[in-house]
Amino acid sequence: MHSKLLEQYGVHTKVAGSDYNFRYQMAGNKVVEDMNRLLVELNLRPKDIYTGQQMHTSNVAYVDGTNGDPFVFGKTVKETDGLLTDKPDVALLIKYADCTPVILFDPVNKVLANIHSGWRGTTQRITTKAIEQMKEDYGTKPETLIAYIGPSIDQDHYEVGPEVYEAFSDFKDRDQFFIHSGEKYKLSMLDANIDSLLKAGVLPENMESERASTFTDPRLHSARGEGKDYQLNGLFAMMSNG
Repeated sequence: MHSKLLEQYGVHTKVAGSDYNFRYQMAGNKVVEDMNRLLVELNLRPKDIYTGQQMHTSNVAYVDGTNGDPFVFGKTVKETDGLLTDKPDVALLIKYADCTPVILFDPVNKVLANIHSGWRGTTQRITTKAIEQMKEDYGTKPETLIAYIGPSIDQDHYEVGPEVYEAFSDFKDRDQFFIHSGEKYKLSMLDANIDSLLKAGVLPENMESERASTFTDPRLHSARGEGKDYQLNGLFAMMSNG
């Protein structure tokens, strides 16, 4: 899986699913083998590769090859769920199981962001914060942004409690992506993130969304499907030098 729309703008993308495992706490140094294999498949040699210590925050970090902490491959940034760069040779990798990965690209100013948006990050509007950072630092106009929303868990299999529903109380249209099911709710993370992007000014025609479910699609890992020993997918993004 990859974004055909972003590739038209020279952004390399790939959803590295069940053939990979980027959960370092479980896989250990095998994540290095998986990253090298991914780069071979994409025929890319980035100068630097960044991941984040993802903690379901709304933090977005700028990375350029000079900052970050050493990791078993590339570099990592503490307590960060969003990565942003203006360097074409810097690759960004978001790790996830059932949460929603989002890539944002400004084709005018050549700025790329890769974001991990779980339900907590979505309620904190992490994608909006990334867009605001791009606007402030680069003059990005939301209507020119290209967005890719990667595969996450489908609504039928993502049952949550009323506390999650209440956490979305600032979303005026939350009932468009929640289904009330007895004492529980079923949440469409994909549609919640689309709602955030639209509210931030991203145009529908500049969005590409992947509706494959991490829970039901064998090409993908799922925390709810695999249990406590779940593995992690990766969403890779890098701008070309062209």
